[in-house]
Amino acid sequence: MANIEQKENGFVMIEDGQEVGKVTYMPSEDGVLMIDHTFVAESMRGRKAGEQLVERVVELAREKGAKIDPVCPFAAALFERKEAYADVWQKD
Repeated sequence: MANIEQKENGFVMIEDGQEVGKVTYMPSEDGVLMIDHTFVAESMRGRKAGEQLVERVVELAREKGAKIDPVCPFAAALFERKEAYADVWQKD
């Protein structure tokens, strides 16, 4: 089982001591978290690892009362599919 740890401006997924996934965000001046990169190792594909990482940013945004601009194509696709993210989605 992989663990997810918060790092500066992101979250990393660790399995067996190896980083197998990562999501990064940049906070903008107006407090919007821009998800700019998601990476999942081949060994984690098909296990919803990327979705779990994006979910952690969503949880963080909710805790802070912030919005998210999913710039990363993977995150943008998730936001399009998941109505549950509507409360934190900063649409243009």
